[in-house]
Amino acid sequence: MANHKSSIKRIRQEEKRRLHNRYYAKTMRNAVKKLRNTHDKAEAAAMFPGVQKMLDKLAKRNIIHKNKASNLKSKLAAHISKLA
Repeated sequence: MANHKSSIKRIRQEEKRRLHNRYYAKTMRNAVKKLRNTHDKAEAAAMFPGVQKMLDKLAKRNIIHKNKASNLKSKLAAHISKLA
C-alpha cells in the first residue's frame, strides 16, 4: 500500500481513469463490430461517420493509438465499398 497522500490519490485517479477508458474502448469495439456485421450498404454508409468520429476522438484522447484508429477506419471504408 502506498504511504504518501499523493500516491494514494494517484491510485484513486488511475482506477477511475482505467474504468472510464475501458468503457469507451468497449463501446468503440461494439460499434465497429456492429458496422462490420451490417450487410446493407446504405445503412453501413450512414453508420460510418459516427464510428469514424468516435475513433478519432478516442485517438485524440490516447485511449487507442492514432494508427489503430486510422487502420480501423481504412478497413471499415473498404468493407463498405465492397458491399453490394
